[in-house]
Amino acid sequence: MPDLVQAADIDESRRRDESPRELALRLAIAKAEAARGVLMAEPDGRLHGREAVVLAADTVVAVGIRALGKPSDIAEARRFLDLLSGRRHRVYGGVCVIDGAGKARARVVMTQVGFKRLSLSERETYLARGEWQGKAGGYAIQGLAAALIPFIAGSYSNVVGLPLVETASLLAASGIDVFNAAGDA
Repeated sequence: MPDLVQAADIDESRRRDESPRELALRLAIAKAEAARGVLMAEPDGRLHGREAVVLAADTVVAVGIRALGKPSDIAEARRFLDLLSGRRHRVYGGVCVIDGAGKARARVVMTQVGFKRLSLSERETYLARGEWQGKAGGYAIQGLAAALIPFIAGSYSNVVGLPLVETASLLAASGIDVFNAAGDA
């Protein structure tokens, strides 16, 4: 269980010639570094008497080399769904853990996702439900979109927003055993 959730205020703009994979990794690292900077400004950079370990992640949905961010409005969400309809795309999850000594460990996980060809009714119903808001690519696989996705290859939790197997591995390398820590609560 986290001791603190700290939003990272960073520029999430894609850089020129940056691939979706590179974008996901850079954003995860930048978010972790920004959050650690806030924590280090606190007395001793500690939380509840121990060195702070920072976990940050970012998700990038990509169709080819085009990265689909979080749609700014329903019109953009509609364009994203039209682009995803009837085709496969990739979801890149960047994860970064910075341990108490300041050592950063990061990974990118890629999952392929395939949407069925959406009918006008399916698309408009999905948009009306609002699940697209705040979601990379304009959809949430853990919600109604699950009924629109007949194919997934790779990590489901990555598409949700945090690749759990890889995150547990990074945390373990940073001295946090998520399986033993879970019993401490």
